[in-house]
Amino acid sequence: VQLQASGGGLVQAGGSLRVSCVGSGRRFSWNSVGWFRQAPGKEREFVAAISWSGGSSYYADSVKGRFIISRDNVKNTVYLQMNSLKPEDTAVYYCAASIYSGSDSGRYDYWGQGTLVTVSS
Repeated sequence: VQLQASGGGLVQAGGSLRVSCVGSGRRFSWNSVGWFRQAPGKEREFVAAISWSGGSSYYADSVKGRFIISRDNVKNTVYLQMNSLKPEDTAVYYCAASIYSGSDSGRYDYWGQGTLVTVSS
């Protein structure tokens, strides 16, 4: 499975942005996908995850109610819709895939290259 994240950019606080993760390989649609982020000088942290079917999703408390994760298995794409963005959301956002579905980054087997999201105040 190979992953390609895209859609990052510069947005003002309070604005919205959608990042995408396109997967290749037949096994992509069998995998759960998680989004993680890493801000400068900080450790990578969990943001959201979605099960292979899209039937279950999980969010970090810091983004709950603002971010929405979804997937389209026909397009092999997982989306992260980010609303009400805050400067503290500024980070490189990574997508990852695994048969595991949850917040533990160590259990994800495949990683994309990351896309930078910058939220200005």
